[in-house]
Amino acid sequence: MPTVSVIIPTYNRADVLPQSIDSALDQTLSDVEVIVVDDASSDHTESVVTSYDDPRVTYLAHETNQGGSAARNTGIDVATGDYIALLDSDDKWAPSKLERQVETLERRSDEWVAAYCGTTILKDEEANPIWERIKSLVGRHRSREGSEGGEELVKEILMENLHTSAGSTLIVEKDVVDAIDGFDESFDRYQDTEFLIRVLKQGKLAYVDEPLLLRYPSGGPSADAVRQANTHFLRTFAEDVVELETRGYDVTGTHHYALASLYLSEGRFRPGLAFLRSGTTPAIGQLPGLFFNAFKGVQTRLEV
Repeated sequence: MPTVSVIIPTYNRADVLPQSIDSALDQTLSDVEVIVVDDASSDHTESVVTSYDDPRVTYLAHETNQGGSAARNTGIDVATGDYIALLDSDDKWAPSKLERQVETLERRSDEWVAAYCGTTILKDEEANPIWERIKSLVGRHRSREGSEGGEELVKEILMENLHTSAGSTLIVEKDVVDAIDGFDESFDRYQDTEFLIRVLKQGKLAYVDEPLLLRYPSGGPSADAVRQANTHFLRTFAEDVVELETRGYDVTGTHHYALASLYLSEGRFRPGLAFLRSGTTPAIGQLPGLFFNAFKGVQTRLEV
């Protein structure tokens, strides 16, 4: 049995997939299996994966596209490792990522069942450096990366205070993944966050304070897609949301503010202002990012 089973779901990413597979195989902890689940790609993903002459690599394929949650569950079903590690097919890991996380968990008591790590956003060589610098300055989120603990972290996640990039940073004991029945396949977005919340209800989450996930910048989903997924996410955890809001935490308003910012960045000012009115009052540190997104929206409208 390998120590870690790495699950890589993929769909039409044959061009970038090798860097993810290579980063999993090149770990200093070599006792791994890498399970690539092809979610019915129409490119040459199969030939990319099957070209690896390494017994640690397994290729599985769906006949029809079922989404990222189902692809992860397909990999989990055949995984034999003590731990499950998640890796998106357009990300890559630093070589010591798995070793550092396994070491961290094995030094702690049994109540610590999962670990995540820091993230480095790699530079987009084609992007304007001045523009990217402005975005980095105004777009900083009030994330409490580095937080550790158990179910108390659910509040930080629902309040958008903690972002773990769980889809590529998380490693979880296989027994825990089995106990919660893997991923909820009704989610096509927020699936990593939904999964992590259920993990936290089983045990504690540790943090490795090193930037061991390397991620390239990429465009996110549309505001409409996020809005739909957000509604499903908050309904799924309605009991937690109600409990927090009775204690004075405006979970719904926090998510409405995030939606407002997305709509403004798309130049869709009517829904953006509507969500802004129903959202939480932004902190002073959030205002530059809000104004920046509104400016992007104005540019978008002018270009149409």
